[in-house]
Amino acid sequence: MSELFLKGLIVHLAADWFLQSDWMAQHKTSLYHPAAWVHSGIHTLGYLLVLPANAALALGISHLLIDTRKPLIWLRALFAQKLGAYEPAFELWQDQAAHLILLALVALLAAG
Repeated sequence: MSELFLKGLIVHLAADWFLQSDWMAQHKTSLYHPAAWVHSGIHTLGYLLVLPANAALALGISHLLIDTRKPLIWLRALFAQKLGAYEPAFELWQDQAAHLILLALVALLAAG
């Protein structure tokens, strides 16, 4: 596991699970709500501590967009994923998987 990915993972987990308030969690799905920007700003600031600035900014913006759920809804429609009662749990894990996949890609690009 690359050092950049490990540092980014620590930032991601801290920002998403410990530094996210209920206010952010409830309102981050709207680009028009300040909670979305505050939450992604926390991620961006954390990433700036451990990643190059362009990588941190890319991850902050991608975090903002993924948290709107629109990219995930589009992917589920594209692959005909009908989740029914499992949707809330699946959505949470799909959200986390998307963030971590992008973090891994950015860490690979930044390291190379």
